[in-house]
Amino acid sequence: MSRTRHLQCIIPPHLLEKLLGSDDSEMRQVALNTLMTTARLRGERTVRASFAGVATLGNGRRTVFDCRHSTQLPSAVLVRSEDGPESADPSVDHAFDGLGLTRDFYRTVFNRDSIDGDGMRLDAFVHFGDAYNNAFWDGQEMVFGDGDGKLFSDFTGSTDVIGHELSHGVTENTAGLKYHNQSGALNESMSDVFGSLVKQWSLKQSVDDADWLIGPDIFTPGIDADALRSMKAPGHAYDNDLFGKDPQPDHMEHFVKLPDTERGDLGGVHINSGIPNKAFYLAATRIGGFAWEAPGLIWYESLKASDADTQFQEFANTTYRKAAELFGDESPEQLAVLAAWQDVGIQISGILAGVARARSLAADRNGGAGPDKVLTTVSQQIGALAAQVTGLAKDVTALKSR
Repeated sequence: MSRTRHLQCIIPPHLLEKLLGSDDSEMRQVALNTLMTTARLRGERTVRASFAGVATLGNGRRTVFDCRHSTQLPSAVLVRSEDGPESADPSVDHAFDGLGLTRDFYRTVFNRDSIDGDGMRLDAFVHFGDAYNNAFWDGQEMVFGDGDGKLFSDFTGSTDVIGHELSHGVTENTAGLKYHNQSGALNESMSDVFGSLVKQWSLKQSVDDADWLIGPDIFTPGIDADALRSMKAPGHAYDNDLFGKDPQPDHMEHFVKLPDTERGDLGGVHINSGIPNKAFYLAATRIGGFAWEAPGLIWYESLKASDADTQFQEFANTTYRKAAELFGDESPEQLAVLAAWQDVGIQISGILAGVARARSLAADRNGGAGPDKVLTTVSQQIGALAAQVTGLAKDVTALKSR
């Protein structure tokens, strides 16, 4: 199937545009250069560098190239391959390791052979441009800037950023979600979800141990920002004079309507992704344990069952259905999914609001306990009521015998 490919960058355009108003001339220039380079790349078809015999196709073999601060990928130099030794360049090794972690995550957790499901070779290009403040997936390869060292650090140093960008390739090779408006926000959310899961899986973190932040490592220590985005608390990843306040909503009541233009955020793909991000976080924390297990599987199977035009409502319905297929109707996992979407303002189709509200309350009873604990409590309550009924029956029998 032929798909339109977009340059999918980790740094949203609204952050870089905000820097154009900075009092620091060097900061303004770096932001302008990054925006102009990104705009140029969006307007041309990136050509994969051809290195015959460097790496065969299949098994997700990794190859890293050094752009040497050029923005022309075909001129990049091979610096590390799957069978080669470690490099003396930390950026090269970080990129190589990040590709491997993401590949191994999809293979181990979802039995997926590389990002296309057919052993696609994984290419990365480091030291792209001069102080380039971004990293992107262009439909064929990963490209990393070094950052300016003042605001942003080397983009190869963040596992979830690498997982995020490569996951755009997974989405492209499954649902192919169009990169604008709600389908584009879902596209971005899928990358945030699986980028976070790659990090959690690599660190063996439970839902309670995870930070649920996207890109906490890319800001330099002097910048007052937690991360690019927070899945746990969309809208609260940063709030400072440089970038302003994080604009992500966490509920459909605050959905942001933006123009769908190449110069903007394509209808808010990096902004409205906060809504499905929050839904995944809520579902995962209600289920508990490791997020890449039940909730990750539900989201992955739902992605595969989606198409290019899937909207928030349709995706929510699909996750509810997939939760039933995987874990059973009225299972703790399905109840957690139902409650999560309801909490961000999306009602699963075909379920009466009152019924959904009652199920949501059941999923949250006892101080936010997970559905398994809730069901145990409900069973205990039913048992207690049954005992009371049995006792009353005995009393009635005794009275009749007098």
